[in-house]
Amino acid sequence: MKNKNKEELQDLVKKATAGDKKALEALVTEVQDMVFNLSLRMLGTFSDAEDAAQDILLKMITHLSSFRGDSAFTTWVFSIAVNHLKSYKKHMFARFAPSFEYYGDDIENGNIQDVPDLTQNVEKELLAEELKMSCTNVMLQCLDAESRCIFILGTMFQIDSRMAGEILEMTPEAYRQRLSRIRRKMADFLGKYCGEYGRGSCKCRDRINYAIQNHRINPMQLDYVTATEIPVQTMRDVKNAMEEIDDLSQDFSFCKPYQSPQRTRHLIQEFLDSTQLSVIRNS
Repeated sequence: MKNKNKEELQDLVKKATAGDKKALEALVTEVQDMVFNLSLRMLGTFSDAEDAAQDILLKMITHLSSFRGDSAFTTWVFSIAVNHLKSYKKHMFARFAPSFEYYGDDIENGNIQDVPDLTQNVEKELLAEELKMSCTNVMLQCLDAESRCIFILGTMFQIDSRMAGEILEMTPEAYRQRLSRIRRKMADFLGKYCGEYGRGSCKCRDRINYAIQNHRINPMQLDYVTATEIPVQTMRDVKNAMEEIDDLSQDFSFCKPYQSPQRTRHLIQEFLDSTQLSVIRNS
């Protein structure tokens, strides 16, 4: 589906709030991958991201009549999502967030040599890719919630500083400064420890069994390698606003976007088909 421009989205909002179900479905289709990918990076796991994305999309649907068009529709959706995710407490890392110090120590001192083969005959290349994507995503949890959000908006979605400042309620200048510091912190860590994205000694293939033993990946449930990737540019086109923040050479290519899982799409469609929708939308 081709991403719609600002005017097309606002026209869909008018039709949807007037009771046009097809227009409402088109709005959900337009933003559901954006919402899921933001949730995945903010929360760290597919299962938590699915639950949060459903909550956010339902909140968007039931509050659609409050959208006044003062900002772009996608800015409004981002604001709903960010506010929901920054205070979200039901995810795996809400109580036990990792730190860069913990991550670095585990890389340097984790006992990876004496772990038996736990791959269950799954190809090591698949497991190594799953670990790489999972590890770098969970690494984002080492940042506090607001810093994580700044990094994701600026690095994955490349949202311009004016729009990001509006979403996060800070000045564009403050956003640019914080994003630059956070990106450098992430790049420094990857450069020191990670052998996949930097110059470090950590290689995903060498740590597969250690990761399985510590429940970091499950050979029988490979979320990342089985998910459907979508072009990064497609995600960026959703908001149609980009600028260069700094000249940092690290491109953070682990921030791959994925289609929202079928289960999430199915549950949202069930809600859209429910008899309750007209009552909620007009409340």
